[in-house]
Amino acid sequence: MRFRAAVVQAGSILFDLEATLAKAEGLTGEAAAAGAKVILFPEAFLGGYPKGADFGARVGSRSAEGRALFRRYFESAIDVPGPATTRIGEAAKAAGAWVAMGAIEREGGTLYCTVLFFAPDGRLAGKHRKLMPTAMERLIWGFGDATTLECVETPYGRMGAAICWENYMPLLRAHLYAQGVQLYCAPTVDDRETWAVTMRHVALEGRCFVLSACQWVAGASASESIGGGSLIVGPLGKVLAGPSRDGECVLTADLDSGEIAEGKFDLDVAGHYARPDVFQLTVR
Repeated sequence: MRFRAAVVQAGSILFDLEATLAKAEGLTGEAAAAGAKVILFPEAFLGGYPKGADFGARVGSRSAEGRALFRRYFESAIDVPGPATTRIGEAAKAAGAWVAMGAIEREGGTLYCTVLFFAPDGRLAGKHRKLMPTAMERLIWGFGDATTLECVETPYGRMGAAICWENYMPLLRAHLYAQGVQLYCAPTVDDRETWAVTMRHVALEGRCFVLSACQWVAGASASESIGGGSLIVGPLGKVLAGPSRDGECVLTADLDSGEIAEGKFDLDVAGHYARPDVFQLTVR
């Protein structure tokens, strides 16, 4: 099957959920107008990624100003399901496309970094919560668990997600490969040049299409900026679109799902290359 996929490189409007939702709706429409049937947004697009903020935390102490900042962040997160997911579902339906949306999810008193999967009929088809927040992220986000590691079936292939540095967790990748992931979504805010190397490695290792969307934010300082680098990679490691570092954009590529079989001809890490007599993966 041949189809067009898109990765959205754009920044959310931090602490302004309404404006970010409107931006997400517009960008979904833009990607659909370009013919995309699968659309990936960056990590934490809804709710935002507060790069450079320390939330007033030191070992053994937290400040009142930091608590107030976390309150603002908490209030700009979304409930799942809730009004925000309804709106993105409606945007997916209008686009006639599958939409994978990075979001900060609020449940009880805890926030989670999440990817939400929306079907072309508007329904929320699945979600994945980030298992392992990195460094300071551990202060503001809770830890996901294995209940949200499952791939989502689409007419274009099995779609799964690994968020940002989850892509450096070999066993998490192995679990996605074991499910036969074909559309490997890697939303991120890692804008380093090394990220493209990682994405090409994942595509080669899993013999899958890799879609990676990174935010692009012109911050007040370098420590607050996010520089993009979004890209799409084929099952043999060929870069099909990007990496882009020139501002906000929607990158598209035409994918041929038959290329996955061509790639697995000589390497199927969950099949003939797995050596189950030697190795076994257990997911709790």
